[in-house]
Amino acid sequence: MTGTTPAPAAVERPPAGPAPTSLAPSGRGLLRRARWYLAFLAALLIGAVCIAALGRDHQYPPADPRSYDSDGAHAVVALLEQQGLRTDLTTDPAATPGGADTLVLPEPDLLDPAQLRAVAAAHHRRLVLIAPGPAALTALAPGIRTSDEDGGVPYAPVRSTPAACSLAEAARAGSATTGGMLYTSGSRGEGCYPHGHGYPLVSTPTAHGDVIVLGSGSFLHNGELAKDGNASLALGLLGSQPRLTWHLPDYSAQPAEGTRTKSFDDYIPKGWRWAFYQLAIAAVLAALWRARRLGPVVSENLPVVVRAAETTEGRARLYRRAKARGRAAEALRRAAAHRLSPALGVPLRAGAPDPEALCAAVADRLPARPAGDVRALLYGPPPTDDAALLRLADDLDALERQVRNP
Repeated sequence: MTGTTPAPAAVERPPAGPAPTSLAPSGRGLLRRARWYLAFLAALLIGAVCIAALGRDHQYPPADPRSYDSDGAHAVVALLEQQGLRTDLTTDPAATPGGADTLVLPEPDLLDPAQLRAVAAAHHRRLVLIAPGPAALTALAPGIRTSDEDGGVPYAPVRSTPAACSLAEAARAGSATTGGMLYTSGSRGEGCYPHGHGYPLVSTPTAHGDVIVLGSGSFLHNGELAKDGNASLALGLLGSQPRLTWHLPDYSAQPAEGTRTKSFDDYIPKGWRWAFYQLAIAAVLAALWRARRLGPVVSENLPVVVRAAETTEGRARLYRRAKARGRAAEALRRAAAHRLSPALGVPLRAGAPDPEALCAAVADRLPARPAGDVRALLYGPPPTDDAALLRLADDLDALERQVRNP
C-alpha cells in the first residue's frame, strides 16, 4: 500500500506466548500506597473542624471589651474596673440612660437615624465615637467633618505620634499610637496628634459634656496598651466619668443612611496611586522592549533522527497492544479516501471528501463495483479481529490500484 500510513503495521501478527502484563498500578494498589496520606489529611481536617467549633464562641471583633486577643479591649476595661468605675455592655445604645457616664460607640455608622437621634437626646456626659462617618458626625458631633470633605487626606497610617494639643488627657499621655480616619476640628473643637491637615483625635464641647472622635481605636487594643502613652490616653478618655457604657455593635446591620461605605481604595494614600500608575507604565514599556524580535528564526538539527518505518512499527505495536482495531481501520480508510479524492476529482470539505460523492465517483470509475460495496469498504463498521483488519487493508490497497489503473 502506498504512503506512510501506519495501518499495514497495525495488523502485525501477535507473538506466541502470553500477552505482556500492564505495569500500571491498580486502583487498590494506589489506595494502599496513599492510605497514610489520606489518613493524615483526614486527621488534619478533623482537627481544623474541632478547633473552629471550639473557638467559635470566643471570636470577637476588634476593640471588643470581651476579647482577650491582641486586638481586643478587655485590658482597658479591667484597668478601669480596678479604679472603681462601673462598666456596662449594651447592644442598644438608644436604651442607655444618660447622665454622669461615658458611652463608647465602636461602630456608630451601624446605627440607624432613630438610634442616632436617641443617643444625641440621652445627653451623655462624654460620648466616644470610633471612626464615625458623615451621618454619625452630623447627628452626634456637629462641626466635626472628615478630612477628605475639606480636600485633605482621609486616612493616615497608625503609628506613634506626639499629642501637639492642649487637651488634658492627650497632653498627659504624650505620644500615642494613633491614626486611621482623619477629621477637622471645626471652630469649637480641638484636634490632637496631627497628620497633615487632619486629626485622628478631635474633642468638641456640647451642652452637657463633650464628644471625643477617634479615627482608630488601635491604642485601646490589648497588644498596644503598654506602648507609648496609650494606657494613659485610654484611661483618661474612658475613665473621666464614674460609669462606662460600651456598645456592642450589630455587624449584620446595614450602615446608616447617608454614610459612605469604606472601600479598599480609601485606605490607599493618593501618592501610592500615582506610584502604582508609574510602575504599570514602566512594566508595559519593559514588556514592549523585551518582546521585540531579536532576528529571524534559526533552524536547528534534531539531536536524534528516527526513521519513518520505526515510528510506524512502534505505533502499530501500540494499536495491537490496545486492540484498537477500530482506530487502525479508521486511519486506513481515512488515508485511502484522501488519496482517492484528488484522483477522482472529488473536492475536500472540512478536510475530508463527501462520502456520497466519493462513493459515486468510485462506482462511475469502476462499473463492476456497486456504490454500496464501495461505501461498506470505505465507511463500513470496524473489523472484529486482526484477520478482518488485514483483509480490509488488502481490499483498500486493491481498490486504490483499480481506481488508478482501471
